[in-house]
Amino acid sequence: MLKIDNLHAFYGKSHVLHGVHFEVHEGEITALLGRNGSGRSTTAKAIMGLVDCQGSVIWKGQEILGKRTYEIAHLGIGYVPESRDIFPTLTVEQNLYLGQKSARKAGRWSLADMYQMFPRLEERKNTLAGVMSGGEQQMLTLCRTLMGDPDLIIIDEPTEGLAPKIVELVAQYLKELKKRGISVLLIEQKLTIAMDISDRCMVMGHGSIVFTGTPDGLRQDNYIRKEWLEV
Repeated sequence: MLKIDNLHAFYGKSHVLHGVHFEVHEGEITALLGRNGSGRSTTAKAIMGLVDCQGSVIWKGQEILGKRTYEIAHLGIGYVPESRDIFPTLTVEQNLYLGQKSARKAGRWSLADMYQMFPRLEERKNTLAGVMSGGEQQMLTLCRTLMGDPDLIIIDEPTEGLAPKIVELVAQYLKELKKRGISVLLIEQKLTIAMDISDRCMVMGHGSIVFTGTPDGLRQDNYIRKEWLEV
């Protein structure tokens, strides 16, 4: 579905990604793990056209490296950044409707689906998004992205700063995405969460992929876990 090959990324003169290569398969949850500063978030930004890159990013057989971010989004890739990026002066419901790419085309997700998944959003649908808690804003960002009906959703650190109960909700939500045929690239630092719900795991270190395999394979690889994951 998504194939990354020999991907290099730069912030000015800083060379951040060094020949990254991996694939995301249809109908799978793929976890991208690593310590802070390993290049995980930069990889997501590179896929979405938000940083200077060289290499290849193939989406459903089409090269998308060099396309603008909105063009990539319209091809069916949704992106939930770590910064959440809600519209603080708009209500919850207005934020959700802004996520729709077309009011004329019905997607796999409706406003009712969002409220069923996270009832708290319905309770606060007329509340300005900027006054909500961090956990509520995370729910909102996830749901707003889904309203665009993506085939792949890239989620950067969705559990960062959330209470344990909300983390469990997010994990259930990601499993529900898979049931509905949406592939997930999960960028996460919490090893247990990612390994519990993912089909395949990749580990990044110093801007390169140092491990690709199953969650069970990663559990058994003590060197990778100690060298690249445990902090």
